[in-house]
Amino acid sequence: MATITIRQLDDDTKHLLRMRAAAHGRSMEAEARTILEEVVRQPARADLTWAQELIVLARDAGGVELAVPARDDVAPAATFE
Repeated sequence: MATITIRQLDDDTKHLLRMRAAAHGRSMEAEARTILEEVVRQPARADLTWAQELIVLARDAGGVELAVPARDDVAPAATFE
């Protein structure tokens, strides 16, 4: 197994990591390891277009249902008098 060292970690980030680890009953090291393992196993989104990214974000948030209005009315033709 490999070992890494994280330098220059912001104090607030360290505090949040400590609180998150305590909430999950783990050490800070175990919590950081879990976070890294979860994130690196997710598919990369860097190659998605902005529209595809919005679709992924909406799906992850539970989806969005949009009402599509009927298009019964026909627009009047333009007159050039």
